[in-house]
Amino acid sequence: MVQYTRARLDASFAALSDATRRGVLEQLGRADASITDLASKFHMTLTGMKKHVGVLEQAGLVTTKKVGRVRTCKLGLRGLEKEAAWIERYRRLWDARFDELDKVVEELKRNE
Repeated sequence: MVQYTRARLDASFAALSDATRRGVLEQLGRADASITDLASKFHMTLTGMKKHVGVLEQAGLVTTKKVGRVRTCKLGLRGLEKEAAWIERYRRLWDARFDELDKVVEELKRNE
């Protein structure tokens, strides 16, 4: 289970690390689109967009369906709950550290 989760997190964060792929997810959140439409919107080649969509598909964030010559993309079925939980755990850790740092700074100010 840990290895699956780690692999899933790695795939998700790798997919989300690129601005174009994040843009594709935003676009697909509004409406399904063909790879041709996405390539046009992001001013790139079909091959380039296919690669981006492939990374998103590998991460489970996008699904595609080919009908005739048109491959349509839509958001995948899985959400980002595990990724959000991972981020939240570290956000709480850093918040606690900064709270402790604030206490030290306030103590130093009082001692001046």
